[in-house]
Amino acid sequence: MIISKTPFRISLVGGGSDLKNFYKDYPGAVVSTSIDKYIYLSIHKYFNNSSSLIKYSQTELIDNVNDIKHNIIREVFKYFDISNVDFNSTADIPSGTGMGSSSSFTCGLIQLCSFKNGLILPKYEIAKLACKIEIDILGGPIGKQDQYGCAIGGLNLIQFNPDESVNVMPIHLSDNDAKKLNSNLLLFYTNKRRSASSVLNEQKRNTTSSSKVRNNLKDLAQMAHQLFKELSSGNIDSVGEFLDVSWKKKKELASKVSNHEIDKIYNIAMNNGASGGKILGAGGGGFLLFYVPLSEQGKLRKSLNFLREFEFNFD
Repeated sequence: MIISKTPFRISLVGGGSDLKNFYKDYPGAVVSTSIDKYIYLSIHKYFNNSSSLIKYSQTELIDNVNDIKHNIIREVFKYFDISNVDFNSTADIPSGTGMGSSSSFTCGLIQLCSFKNGLILPKYEIAKLACKIEIDILGGPIGKQDQYGCAIGGLNLIQFNPDESVNVMPIHLSDNDAKKLNSNLLLFYTNKRRSASSVLNEQKRNTTSSSKVRNNLKDLAQMAHQLFKELSSGNIDSVGEFLDVSWKKKKELASKVSNHEIDKIYNIAMNNGASGGKILGAGGGGFLLFYVPLSEQGKLRKSLNFLREFEFNFD
């Protein structure tokens, strides 16, 4: 049996600028980090020599790879000529919560299938192939940050260039600074799962039609570079302000990024010790991330005791 373990990611600043509608004209950039929550995929020879058993949120028993209903599994299996296998998927976090689960799945599956074929692909090649499958072949209305964030891992500034190249620049923190940043970032689950597609499709349209949206995306990309400099110099507390300003700009990218319930939770947090925050992923649900100084965390947790806090560490 072969098992792959791929991390999820959280994005701090720059989300949205990794979509081609934007970076084809102006370099996009995000600051993100992988975390210690994972998707686990396994593959093993199936008992029936003429079939494959595919298990994820559904179960498929198929004789031909083209009959696989799960789009990503079908295309990755076709790419690597995978057949006669028992495949299984499990994860620490459900899909639709803004942590890049789809791309984490794709990167893990590419790693799994390439290893089954006796190949060890470099991390950049895994990310590049994941983008090709999710965006070029399947036409997903998504960007590139999740694939690179999940495949390469760590705390990085990731830049998306008009020529389709991607630069990943690690952010080097001292042990104390890394511990402080990790400790001051708190995650709360909104109890809402959502599909990112409708939000991202609207954002893509707005990027083409609205100069305000394009300018906001330019600002978000520039802020990612600025945050890179602040973190690299040890100014960890700047994260709160960056999150707050970028969240206000992100909300203007599409109508469903936020809603009344998310805005209410955000305002409660800001009035009870948070210096900034954002919804993870495209928006509309999933997890809210807040930067909260240690001295304010007791008050904030009490104010948001109707939500589930989700503990995590950087990976």
